[in-house]
Amino acid sequence: MIYRHCRGEGYTRVSQLAEQLNVKAPSASKTVGKLAAKGYLDYEKYGIIQLTAKGEVMGSYLLERHETVEVFLKNIGVTDRVLRETELIEHYLSIDTVEKIKVFNCFMDQHPRVLKKLHQFMIDYDV
Repeated sequence: MIYRHCRGEGYTRVSQLAEQLNVKAPSASKTVGKLAAKGYLDYEKYGIIQLTAKGEVMGSYLLERHETVEVFLKNIGVTDRVLRETELIEHYLSIDTVEKIKVFNCFMDQHPRVLKKLHQFMIDYDV
């Protein structure tokens, strides 16, 4: 979430994060402090939050992982609560597994007839 905000505006604030995450500002501030201590963020109390180079790399990977899992779930026919399912799954996948899912998604993009057959197969088997 910080990556998305910073990518668009260049920075974010604790109050924005707290609101979007539906948590209280002190909770968001504590998490931001931990991320800053690990070198992912530049942050001074009551100031703006910006990503470091390390934070940019990590944020980019996390967003890519999220999008990869979301596309995968849609490819296999998940239609209800895709966002919730994505968020539950993505944190438990290894980098290798994410890469393999990415290849699967790419294959399906390049072979839409196969994807259509998969969806029809699932309908036929009432899945």
